[in-house]
Amino acid sequence: MRPSHWVKNLFLFAALIFSGRLLRLDDFLTTVIGFVLFSLASSAIYLINDITDLEKDRLHPAKAKRPIASGELTVKTAGVVAAVLLLLSLPGSFFMSSMFGVAAFFYVLINIAYSIFLKDIVILDVMSIAISFVLRVVAGAVLIGVPSSEWLILCTLLLSLFLGFSKRRHELVVLEGNADVHRAVLRHYSPNFLDQMTAIVTASTVMSYALYTISEETIRKFNTNELIYTVPFVLYGIFRYLYLVHKREEGGNPTRILLTDPPLVFNVLAWVLLYIFIIYGR
Repeated sequence: MRPSHWVKNLFLFAALIFSGRLLRLDDFLTTVIGFVLFSLASSAIYLINDITDLEKDRLHPAKAKRPIASGELTVKTAGVVAAVLLLLSLPGSFFMSSMFGVAAFFYVLINIAYSIFLKDIVILDVMSIAISFVLRVVAGAVLIGVPSSEWLILCTLLLSLFLGFSKRRHELVVLEGNADVHRAVLRHYSPNFLDQMTAIVTASTVMSYALYTISEETIRKFNTNELIYTVPFVLYGIFRYLYLVHKREEGGNPTRILLTDPPLVFNVLAWVLLYIFIIYGR
């Protein structure tokens, strides 16, 4: 079920923070419940993905140790648990609100489609992962009844594309000649091709976030132009991640990097705290 990967569902809190409603207890508790429901749904997806990738995972040096691939967990048990998790999370999401339920449903649908066939279609494999992050942001917004910021959706999409292409590059480099055996879509990628796409989304991410901080809409909404001071943290975070991908050959597990690399952890926390201080410190 990969509990460590539940950190991805923290994107549901993005709308709560960026809308200026973090200090509203009812909205905060509602978002926490939404986080739990998405975590159950994502765990079901991980189980389904490990079942469909069973044979390929056994060829991967790290993924071969996963419970299903190693034989520690049976396919039948994993399938039953996945079904139970979906029966808990999807009806629960619709109970919270109809639009939140729709967002959760499409999140599950896209991820199942990814596990079955989208992961084998070049570029669309990474874009489908990025859409999953956007759906988390949208779900968090509809859950507390605020409009989804175009800036927030754009930055989320670009950042997740950056992480996705970086992951593909890591897989291609680490697996070398066996890359396409583990993941068929990797035969359509090359390090140079992935570096070009990463460069595009990296620059776009930084510029989109920078423009968001100085846009008239943002300044008028928060009554401050000081968000520009958070841009250096975004720059350092991306530069640090690129360093880990290119110099240390990491990037295969973005969640693990974000939780275990001290400079990156400190940078993310500093960015969040500064952002919250600027918006709520007044």
